[in-house]
Amino acid sequence: MPIARISSPARVAAFTLMALVIGAGGQVSSQAPPFRFRLIDATIADVHRAIQDGQITCRGLVQAYLNRTRAYNGTATRLLTEDLAPTIFPDYAEYKTAVTATAALKPGDPHKTLPMEFGRMEPTSSDPTVRQQYGMIVGVPNAGQLRALNTINVRGERSVSCKGAFDKAPSAGPLPAGAPAACNELRKLPDALERAAELDAQYGRMPDLAAMPMYCVPFSFKDSFDTKDMRSTGGGDAKYDMDFTARDHTLVAQLRNKGAIIFAKANQAEYNGGGGNPGGAHFPTMVSQANQGARSTWGGVPANVYDTSRQPSLGSSSGSGVSVSAGLALCSLCEETRMSCRGPANHNGTALILPHKAALSFLGGGVGADIYNDRTGIICNDIADAARVFDALKDPKDGYYDPRDVFTTVARSAIPPDPLVRALYEGSPGALKGMRIGIVREFMVKHSKADEPIVDAVSAEMKDVLGRQLGATLVESTTPGWTDDPEIVNLTTTFDQALAQLVPVLMPELLYRLTDAGEPQFPAFAAKIVPTEFAKGVVKGSGTMQPVDWMLRWAEGLEPSPPNFNLRTILSLELSRNNRFHMSQYVQRRAQDWKLAGFTETLDTFDELNARSKFHTDSSRTAFLNWAALSDLRSPSGERSGLAEQMQLRELLRRVIMKVIQDNKLDLLINVHSALPPARMGGAPEPSVGDRSVSYAMGPNAGITEVLIPAGFVRTVYDPTFQLTTDRNGRKSYRGRTGTVPTPLPAPGLPFSISFWSEPGMEHLSLKAASAYQRASKRRVPPPGFPPLEGEPQ
Repeated sequence: MPIARISSPARVAAFTLMALVIGAGGQVSSQAPPFRFRLIDATIADVHRAIQDGQITCRGLVQAYLNRTRAYNGTATRLLTEDLAPTIFPDYAEYKTAVTATAALKPGDPHKTLPMEFGRMEPTSSDPTVRQQYGMIVGVPNAGQLRALNTINVRGERSVSCKGAFDKAPSAGPLPAGAPAACNELRKLPDALERAAELDAQYGRMPDLAAMPMYCVPFSFKDSFDTKDMRSTGGGDAKYDMDFTARDHTLVAQLRNKGAIIFAKANQAEYNGGGGNPGGAHFPTMVSQANQGARSTWGGVPANVYDTSRQPSLGSSSGSGVSVSAGLALCSLCEETRMSCRGPANHNGTALILPHKAALSFLGGGVGADIYNDRTGIICNDIADAARVFDALKDPKDGYYDPRDVFTTVARSAIPPDPLVRALYEGSPGALKGMRIGIVREFMVKHSKADEPIVDAVSAEMKDVLGRQLGATLVESTTPGWTDDPEIVNLTTTFDQALAQLVPVLMPELLYRLTDAGEPQFPAFAAKIVPTEFAKGVVKGSGTMQPVDWMLRWAEGLEPSPPNFNLRTILSLELSRNNRFHMSQYVQRRAQDWKLAGFTETLDTFDELNARSKFHTDSSRTAFLNWAALSDLRSPSGERSGLAEQMQLRELLRRVIMKVIQDNKLDLLINVHSALPPARMGGAPEPSVGDRSVSYAMGPNAGITEVLIPAGFVRTVYDPTFQLTTDRNGRKSYRGRTGTVPTPLPAPGLPFSISFWSEPGMEHLSLKAASAYQRASKRRVPPPGFPPLEGEPQ
């Protein structure tokens, strides 16, 4: 149970901003109060100063974070059982009748209405004494718990393979009979508290901060990052012979060498979401719910720090964002494939640096979902701390290059030559005068009531703080559905114009896409051109112009863009099949590392991974069975290759962005990460209207650097509801229907962020604007549901 909230004079004193002192002659003078360390929202500089001042020891700091973890890291979800179904799903009796009527049909039959996979408790595969939630779940309001971390670096708890006495300290004597041989290696490694005590004994109040800039900073790591002193399974419930790894991920090793405390593994959607389902002989036998948050079969589900009944984000790095925001870790390394870092940062009110693809290693001991997009990010509450972490991740000899990650073979000019901390700015009035910032309105169109609260709030924030207060010149894009702001000038070269000039050169295939119903996605194009094959065996063109001539006129501004052709509508991609390669390579490399260390790991193939794993839903297991059966990385049809589309689209989007930046003489671009608030855990999903559901894919698909800063809160949202639908085959299913009834929220509400975009190598510009904005706006508010504990520094 969480410890009760407290109110003490010490806590009140911590918020005092100015002490008035009566000076000589009776005059009133002001001076800053003496520095007093408080754990909530502490910065790296605060930690170092507190240690140097003797206000706290390194071990005391780690113990304080451990205390908060013990108090707040419990489960915040409950099972959704069938007796609750009628209260959540309308017309459930009708749905159940359809399930019964089609029960004899085989899974995969398009006429079969599948039964729901209701919630249940079962033993895990990794440790049968540990039971976990499977199937459908819902969030618990005001739970006082978060489930942000799945493993804590505490002796006896940090591994299942070496659990309890199998991890006792070497000084405690030999291990009990039956202990795996590798446990003798794990036990030699200090846990987080022991490492902190070692640092205290070696350095006391005088740490070498030049050599160890991350001295005593407690980090959580998305479980995708391998750690040699903690269980590392990518969030999966997989029974390895050794659930920790023979060596650290490249970045974990860098932070360890720079003095960081390797404190915990952050909960995540296992295997970064799993890479989707490539299709095959296996079909789901039950329906799994959509809004389950970032769910791990082993670790459970993190909750949103501002409303525990809601998802922390659909992003798989939710444990990273939640643990930092709630003060269970000071910073965290996250990983993003689609929105895995930005979503948790946005919805939990933290700062984020998400470098461009391959600026930081990920494959150097990481397990992901899509190796072409997987990239490492840094979450802290203060953007200056994230910049310091980025700088500390640089190897003294190799820089940011990692021979274990083939994607880090990027041009050296794409890596910031100077430390990012040099780009940090204060938020004084006019600090950004002379800077030109473009607002990307394509992802701020209000498609329904659900979009209005955040879009209106972030639009005002951009104008008031970045424009009026900080003095930046704002320029906005124009797009159908957005009402032009008369106070902000328009881009002279728009994103639509840049697409028209670049698509015919780099990716003309976009115009030939078909919808799921087999109709042209861009009918205005089809209506102009002669009968043309859009897909094998399908002829849809109905006009008189040759496609090449239409594209020529389009590029020269003589033909208008199809009304629905914009940044949003081009972001969907075919599923890449490289997850089959990546997962197999990961388990093989992991086993090989153990072999080189003199031990044997027998989980070394995709088939063995499946055989020794459990999955929280039937659909997850089905996908992994299909992945294991896949034998060819090429597209099965030969028409659209997911990997080829990713490579083409990245080249296209980067050049579109650069054309807009350079033609309009911009320094950078800004955007809202999401116009939608986090959904209720287990609730209805917001329907895809106007292709807004893929807006989050812009940054990952383009591979650009993004910096997110908390920009405020909304106190009203419009939650979607379930509706029962019947498709053309008679199959019934539940879909989300956009909400029209406002839901009021208690203070502070739900957070949103501004995203600052920059091209590779120009990160100093986004850091300048983002840091100035954070200092000027001060929109970050610690989540009130997780206050200081009794005795905690405050």
